Amino acid sequence: MEQRKINPWKWQDAFVFSQAIEVSNASRTLYCAGQASVDDKGNPVHVGDMRKQIEQAFLNLETVLKASGFGLENVVRLNYYTTNVEQFLGAADVFASRLTAAGCQPSGTLLGVAKLAFPGLMIEIEATAAK
Repeated sequence: MEQRKINPWKWQDAFVFSQAIEVSNASRTLYCAGQASVDDKGNPVHVGDMRKQIEQAFLNLETVLKASGFGLENVVRLNYYTTNVEQFLGAADVFASRLTAAGCQPSGTLLGVAKLAFPGLMIEIEATAAK
């Protein structure tokens, strides 16, 4: 599989995302449901702590990816849903370091929402991976 990042500008690099990614010769595509800060029983964890919620959501995402034979390096799109955009951006280093280490600069969208599936959740991450 080949990925070609399409970034006509440079500003998105600071946020570790791409404007678009062209994928060719992919034999598999994985569409992941939104991953949040929940434990293995689906109970919210780290209520009120954006940084820890981002960490947990990424751990859960990586668990789903690994179970499917994928990794963060295969992610081509990440959509973020958060109940507090300012806090999310203030904790951007949590996901930026993880993505950078994996060589991942996916396309994606950040949306501020009124609430998520369960009380106390502040972040949900939806991914598409290809290889």
